[in-house]
Amino acid sequence: MNLLFHFCIKLMSWFCQLIGWRASRWLFSLLGILWFDILRVRRKDVIKHIGMAFPLLGEDEKIKMGRRSMRLQTSHAADLFILPSIDQAWIDRHVVYEGVEHVERTLEQKKGVLILGMHVGSGDLAASLIALKKWNMHLITKFFKNKKLNDIWFALRGYHGVQYIEPHGEKTPFQILKALKANGLVGFVLDQFMGKPYGIETSFFGIKTGTAQGLALFHLKTKSPIIPAYCYEDASGRIHMVFEPALNVEGYLSSDKEESIFRLTQYFCDVTESIIRRHPEHWMWLHRRWKKFE
Repeated sequence: MNLLFHFCIKLMSWFCQLIGWRASRWLFSLLGILWFDILRVRRKDVIKHIGMAFPLLGEDEKIKMGRRSMRLQTSHAADLFILPSIDQAWIDRHVVYEGVEHVERTLEQKKGVLILGMHVGSGDLAASLIALKKWNMHLITKFFKNKKLNDIWFALRGYHGVQYIEPHGEKTPFQILKALKANGLVGFVLDQFMGKPYGIETSFFGIKTGTAQGLALFHLKTKSPIIPAYCYEDASGRIHMVFEPALNVEGYLSSDKEESIFRLTQYFCDVTESIIRRHPEHWMWLHRRWKKFE
């Protein structure tokens, strides 16, 4: 079974590289139509979530946005299989970097960089594009329980040197601090629901929910600058890898640590929301972001 799985992964990677990235993305995007329009798996959730964030949208507009979002989400699977073939020539053809100077400027402080990440665009592709700038990139992400599946998954995702940190492992704090001390970039993804004890109550698109407080905690501890980063696909099909200016958080700090954590985390939610509003079709509306915080 394991040999068959390995063979299927290699075959899929070979096939995607054979037909090319754009064709692979188009094929995988058809799964989005299958998911959203035919099988209709959690279709109501997607439409509901879009309506919660954009209550003035009509039903047809919400369905159109949901379909486009699901097609983009499933198309990103092709990126995983194409990662081993990405080189500078591929980047020159398909990628536009925006705001690289913001990262370079903050790295001069020698405190590392905390990345405010989000599910806007293709996360695995974005992480690799950051690593391909020869920056020491670490991403906090979930691990599979199955070790062999985990090894294959992260072999593809880490092909270009991205290093991965388990969210709540015993060594997680040490790994994050070590990466920052080495002037690396550490990505925190804050646009998914997080309950207690790792999350705190915040609002997102004006609706109460729970958000992970880790980014705020590590900023207070290290004073490392925070840069929002994400990618999106433009009308011509090119990927824009965007780094926004480092966030000015001084106005959100308090003499009380818990209050500072709340203010900072809410600020991060607001920044993430503003980016999603600019690229709503690129966000993962499938996720149940607005669970009751408890």
